Amino acid sequence: MSKILIRGAKVLGGEAHDVLIDGATIAEVGTGLSAEGAEVVDADGKVLLPGLVDLHTHLREPGREDSETVLTGTRAAASGGFTAVFAMANTFPVADTAGVVEQVYRLGQEHGYCDVQPIGAVTVGLEGRKLAELGAMHESAAGVTVFSDDGKCVDDAVIMRRALEYVKAFGGVVAQHAQEPRLTEGAQMNEGIVSAELGLGGWPAVAEESIIARDVLLAEHVGSRVHICHLSTAGSVEIVRWAKSRGIDVTAEVTPHHLLLTDELVRTYNPVFKVNPPLRTERDVLALREALADGTIDIVATDHAPHPHEDKDCEWAAAAMGMVGLETALSVVQETMVDTGLLTWAGVAERMSFKPAAIGGAKGHGRPVSAGEPANLTLVDTAYRGSVDPAGFASRSRNTPYEGRELPGRVTHTWLRGKATLVDGKLT
Repeated sequence: MSKILIRGAKVLGGEAHDVLIDGATIAEVGTGLSAEGAEVVDADGKVLLPGLVDLHTHLREPGREDSETVLTGTRAAASGGFTAVFAMANTFPVADTAGVVEQVYRLGQEHGYCDVQPIGAVTVGLEGRKLAELGAMHESAAGVTVFSDDGKCVDDAVIMRRALEYVKAFGGVVAQHAQEPRLTEGAQMNEGIVSAELGLGGWPAVAEESIIARDVLLAEHVGSRVHICHLSTAGSVEIVRWAKSRGIDVTAEVTPHHLLLTDELVRTYNPVFKVNPPLRTERDVLALREALADGTIDIVATDHAPHPHEDKDCEWAAAAMGMVGLETALSVVQETMVDTGLLTWAGVAERMSFKPAAIGGAKGHGRPVSAGEPANLTLVDTAYRGSVDPAGFASRSRNTPYEGRELPGRVTHTWLRGKATLVDGKLT
């Protein structure tokens, strides 16, 4: 592999430095660097970050290749600056055995646009009745450490306790989709003023908060790790903050769309805004931003949920829930957190690379931009502003809530172990 000299990049948003990549490794970081025969990338004014890590991605393969494949999903990831993604288990068949997680893992290796770490199901078939092969998936070639029934809640307290006990043996973590099913039967959007005015079934905040409260107490009782997926309410923030104050081993994520969008958008009846958990109120959005800034919420995760055109271009009640997010995540975080002064770029690196890699155990990712480290990097033109055009997405699906919206920032380059996967905004 050839040498690459990134010249004049603001490393983690700080002072400008040159970064020399030699093969799969960062060889040197400094000023005035030179390297004979190196490919030079002019990064003047741009921000250099460690490759982003997404702890919550839906790649749909196997079974729903009409929505996404490992290839198209990882191409979308590279376009968004990600060098590693964790693929959720709600595929067809469900990733509840060593065989399925190994299939997804090897597909990621073959395609090479980013590393793919499968997430194993907590229960067989996501049915919530019997624990899946947690140990076998961990011992497989995929080395699964994160388990989730995402899309469904592990609502049985005994099953959740047993899962927490099981993964504790090998340092794993259960990632909970916090949704009490009986409280959300027929729910279509956030329960509140807007749902009452529109006559749509309400999705109460307590449906999320009650599960989080139960699970942090179970994690404390067992002495295990629990991770809260796509936290979305101000009340959930307070529960997690309380749990951390008690020393409970809980982490939490927020999606970009919950940092920016509110339930007022549902007044359009455009199914692109239908998502699980639903878009909440402005008060919730502001609480989520504050919690991400102060560390109560640990990370940003996309919950990239691709759907084919026919599953979204229909009446609201019949539409699938979910939004694509890999290619717009960093721009939304820049708008909501960096441009508002709530986070520095170093803080973004912590929440979108270092910490998600640590939670999921993504080896070689979430590492400092320094000599001797793997060359997993992303370069961002933070001065750019442009309208979102899903026609240019690498993802197979187009269900973005940001179509036509102007967002800041653009990933120009992504490197995976020194190999360019994105150059000047174009996939290699």
